[in-house]
Amino acid sequence: MFSHIFVGVSDFDRALAFYEPFMAALGVPPRFCDRSRPWAGWQTPGGPRPLFLIGAPFDERAHQPGNGQMVAFLAADRAMVHTAYDVALAHGGTCEGAPGLRPEYHAHYYGAYVRDPDGNKLAVACHDDERAWAAGCGPRGAADNLPETTVD
Repeated sequence: MFSHIFVGVSDFDRALAFYEPFMAALGVPPRFCDRSRPWAGWQTPGGPRPLFLIGAPFDERAHQPGNGQMVAFLAADRAMVHTAYDVALAHGGTCEGAPGLRPEYHAHYYGAYVRDPDGNKLAVACHDDERAWAAGCGPRGAADNLPETTVD
């Protein structure tokens, strides 16, 4: 669906100090960093796209975070949601919603919300039913077929 997502920043070094550990917590390795432009990108292993990019706005005007705009990253599990949230706060991010279930989205939506040091809103979300993983029930998506009972 996406080729790339670009998030504008006002202080590249400060943003890089935030995004390098944040993306590492999500298991997304860096693809490049060019301080002369400045911009940096990360890419999920296994394909050429999509890319997540940060940098100075192309029009050279001051960056301004948008109201109603958010980039949501997929977490492999709920523990990753917590880790990414904690890393974000430890590196200059601010809380917009602590990790937890958000049943208003769907029964298994587990997410956290932060703003980066420039005020850009980010989310980290896991969509899987934790019972499937706790029970060793196989691949992602298998949780959709579980009966509504708890695993002891």
